Amino acid sequence: MNYNEAFDKLHKFGQEHVLKDYSDLAEQEREALLKQIDTTDFSVLASCAQKQEAAKRGEITPLAAMQLAEINEKKEKFTVLGIEAVKAGKVGAVLLAGGMGTRLGSDDPKGMYNIGITKEVYIFQRLIENLMDVVKQAGSWIPLYVMTSDKNHEVTVKFLREHDYFGYNSSYITFFMQEMAPASNYEGKVYMEEKWKISTSPNGNGGWYSSMYKWGVAQKAMEDGVEWLNVFAVDNVLQRIADPCFVGAVIDSGCVSGAKVVKKCAPDEKVGVICLEDGRPSIIEYYELTEELMNAKDKNGDPAYYFGVILNYLFRISDLEKIRERNLPLHVVEKKIPHLNEAGERIKPEEPNGYKFEQLVLDMIHELDSCLPFEVERNKEFAPIKNRTGVDSVESARILCEENGICL
Repeated sequence: MNYNEAFDKLHKFGQEHVLKDYSDLAEQEREALLKQIDTTDFSVLASCAQKQEAAKRGEITPLAAMQLAEINEKKEKFTVLGIEAVKAGKVGAVLLAGGMGTRLGSDDPKGMYNIGITKEVYIFQRLIENLMDVVKQAGSWIPLYVMTSDKNHEVTVKFLREHDYFGYNSSYITFFMQEMAPASNYEGKVYMEEKWKISTSPNGNGGWYSSMYKWGVAQKAMEDGVEWLNVFAVDNVLQRIADPCFVGAVIDSGCVSGAKVVKKCAPDEKVGVICLEDGRPSIIEYYELTEELMNAKDKNGDPAYYFGVILNYLFRISDLEKIRERNLPLHVVEKKIPHLNEAGERIKPEEPNGYKFEQLVLDMIHELDSCLPFEVERNKEFAPIKNRTGVDSVESARILCEENGICL
C-alpha cells in the first residue's frame, strides 16, 4: 500500500489524522504504518455510534445441564470414549493467552504471573501440568495451540522456551497470534500509540478460530486428524484440559459443542449463564440477567439459570468451519487506552478514555446447533485469577490450589 492508497482508505472511515506525522517518520516507520493501515479493519469503529443502544436479545429459556450425579453415574463410559478420542489424535487444546497481567500489577503476559508461595509456580506452568495429567492418563500427547497477541507474542514464546515448556513435548505446541482491532476515543477516532503506530488491542476471545485459520493452524490441525478443540482461558489454574470425561460426554450426547459450567454461588455472581435463546444454545452475561430471570425456577424448583460458564468449551471443528465466515456480534468495551496526545506526548490514563472492540467466544455457542452444559465441581476446577486480592484473585486461587493438594 502506498501513501495515496492509505489516505483514501483512512478518508473513507474519517481517520485521516493517522497520517498527520507521516512526513516526519523514518522510512522504516513509514513502511510499518502503511502496512498497519492496510491490514486494519476500520469498519469496527462504526459500532461506537450504537454503543448506547441496548443489545436486543431473543426469548430466553432454561437449558438443562448434565449435572454431577448423572456424570458420576456414567463417568467410566464417558472417560473411555474420551480417552479413545485423545489416543486417536482427535482432540486438541487451544490456550487463549493473548492478554497481559495488568490487573495483577504486572507488565508481563498473564500466563507468566508467579502464584507460588514457597517456590516459583507460574500460571502457564499450572495449565501445562493440568494438561499433562491427561497426557499421562491417555499415554498420548495432545496438540496444544497457544494464541498470543502482538502485545505478548515474543515474550510468551521466549518464556515457555526458556522453561522448556514445563515438560511438555514442544513438537506438539504451536503458537499463533490473535488478530488486533483498533482502539478509539469516544468519538470513534483511533488513538495513536506512536507517530507510526495505531493503538490496537486483541479483538476478543471470540476471534480465536478466525485467527487460528488465518495463521494456517486450523488447516494443519484438520490435516492431522484433529476433530475437537478444547478452548480454555489462561486465568483458571485448576481447570482440567482435554478432560476425557467431558470430551466423552459431549461425543456421546451428539452435541457439536460443550461448555463446562459450575453452580453459581449467588444469583448475581459475575459469570455468564448458559441458556436457550430463541430455542438455540446461548450464554447471557451476568449484567443482562433481570430480577425475573435471576429468581426463575425450573420444573424441579431449582434456580432456572443456575449454571455459570467458566470459559472452557469443546467445539467440533467441522461445525466451526460452517460458521467461520459469519460475523460474530461486536462488543464495544470502555477501557483505559495509552496514547499520544495532540502534542505527541505519551498519555497513560487513570480513567477509561475510549473504546476497544471485541468478539466473545460465548457468542460462538449461539451460532451452533447444540451445546452440552457439563457441570464440574467449582472447588476442584474453578480458580480464576482476575485480581490481585479479593474475589477471583491470586489469593483465592492459592487457597483453592492448596485445598486440592497443589504445592505452592
